[in-house]
Amino acid sequence: MFKNVFGSGFLVRTAHVILTWVITLILFLHDTELRKQEETGQFLGPVFFVLLVLVSVLLYFAVSLMDPGFILSNDSDLQFTLGVSEEQQDMIPPASKSLRQRRCGHCLLQQPMRSKHCQTCQHCVRRYDHHCPWIENCVGERNHRWFVLYLTVQLLVLLWGLHISWTGFHDAPAWPLWLHSNGTLLTVATLMALLSLVVLLLLASHIYLVSLNTTTWEFMSRHRISYLKHCGADENPFDRGTFHNLWSFFCVWGTVVWEQVYFREVRDQV
Repeated sequence: MFKNVFGSGFLVRTAHVILTWVITLILFLHDTELRKQEETGQFLGPVFFVLLVLVSVLLYFAVSLMDPGFILSNDSDLQFTLGVSEEQQDMIPPASKSLRQRRCGHCLLQQPMRSKHCQTCQHCVRRYDHHCPWIENCVGERNHRWFVLYLTVQLLVLLWGLHISWTGFHDAPAWPLWLHSNGTLLTVATLMALLSLVVLLLLASHIYLVSLNTTTWEFMSRHRISYLKHCGADENPFDRGTFHNLWSFFCVWGTVVWEQVYFREVRDQV
């Protein structure tokens, strides 16, 4: 279920963890509200902040080391054993007839619908979303919801840390003196502000795509995907409405047979 922690991406993960705890330490060492609360015996805020940082680090490792849905075995009769009949396959428009024998040209395994081969991981991934260099892992069927949860917690940590750093700035009679006394905290605040913006955009885009029941790969490359080529610009055969899409993504666990969903949609349109 989990990848080797010392495998590919070890340096990226190590750098992420070191940077996280160095920033946390700086927020405690400077004259911020965290340090003031600690000195006055108000430990609830500092403890809760450290726990939130710890949760974000644990989620980061869980997402980065988790199997995103690698396809490791072949099943040439997968579509038929899952209830997709010849009659249902004949409903696919001519442009999508290649779905019948969709086999990866790299690992030579039959790919379930919505899967893709990742050149970096060298595996096909179920419900492939994208390969994230931040976690050095693919985001797919098994870890996508955990990735969204991680982004949410990380955004809370960054915004809280940005607020804490703001409370640590002190006035000075001249700009050079102010920069000298607040330089480290200013660097940390700038870094957290930039990271907050990146994480916010990532989280917003993923929630938007999840609400449509589409993936980053499908959204960006639908003109090259066999089962979406014939669809209109605003047509998505996997969309079941915003509420149902969000509920299925966050609350329904297990492997989804996307062939059945796809063929059911095609049959309804015929």
